Amino acid sequence: MQKEVLVHVEHLTRYYGQTCAVNDVSFELAKGEVLGFLGPNGAGKSSTMQVITGNLAPSAGSVTISGIDLLDNPKRAKHEIGYLPEQPPVYRELTVDEYLQYCAKLNRIARGHIGKAIDTARERCGLGDVRRRLIGNLSKGYQQRVGIAQAILHTPAVVVLDEPTVGLDPIQIREIRALIRELGEEHGIILSTHILPEVQATCTRVQIINAGQLVFADSIAGLEQRLNTTSLIAGFHAAPDTGTLQQVPGVTQVDTLPDGRMRLNYADTDPSEALIAQAVTNGWRLYELAPERRTLDQIFIELTCSDEPGSNTEAAA
Repeated sequence: MQKEVLVHVEHLTRYYGQTCAVNDVSFELAKGEVLGFLGPNGAGKSSTMQVITGNLAPSAGSVTISGIDLLDNPKRAKHEIGYLPEQPPVYRELTVDEYLQYCAKLNRIARGHIGKAIDTARERCGLGDVRRRLIGNLSKGYQQRVGIAQAILHTPAVVVLDEPTVGLDPIQIREIRALIRELGEEHGIILSTHILPEVQATCTRVQIINAGQLVFADSIAGLEQRLNTTSLIAGFHAAPDTGTLQQVPGVTQVDTLPDGRMRLNYADTDPSEALIAQAVTNGWRLYELAPERRTLDQIFIELTCSDEPGSNTEAAA
């Protein structure tokens, strides 16, 4: 079954004077997806988010929200977007209900539907017990919930969340992540974050931008495969030299680690069985053999510290 595409970004480019902040970026977001959008400071992530939400005009390219061109019909397109900036746009002197009523009017929700819209948003965000409390007296976690409630109040197709868990304690982070996953079932979510484990815990897809270009775009399943690298870590009590290990069928390169263990890189064929057999035959006294697993942090650094990020073959088309 073909998914409903909610966001279609095509050849998006944004210049600031002579500086190209976003360079020919294209991607899609479908209903039911939570897209993790990553990038180092100055990579073009914020500019891309501002263009998608209609707060910044592109220099070239197009953005379509639920089939509506953002440039041709900005009011209709923006009505399909809910946005939570990094600093929640809440009024501390208002109660939760007062603030949501104000937001309902800003979003031009019909007077007869305001009560139901507020009740639904409040329930989904777990705000029932604090509805009459001043926002300024709430914890940061609850203020984030209020910010998310205003973003989904008008039931938009797309919800854009910018760093929604920054400054929260571990319990609040877990609760907000669970809320985002729940929202992802009925909306399309774009989640901008610097917290890399948050992507693995919350998102269904991930893309990384660097120097204005997408350098990685894949599903979380694809990311997990990338994390499982084609290399083994081996420890020997009587280690052979690296030249001997490179003769093991399948091994393409051998590196000696600082602790004396060996990293064996391979291409297509896992050399584990051949290595074990030769270790027994030659008395290498193998005591450890395990696949090496990289972290998302390592992949992020590899992709964003390249001198030529746009040359990466895995960039989104």
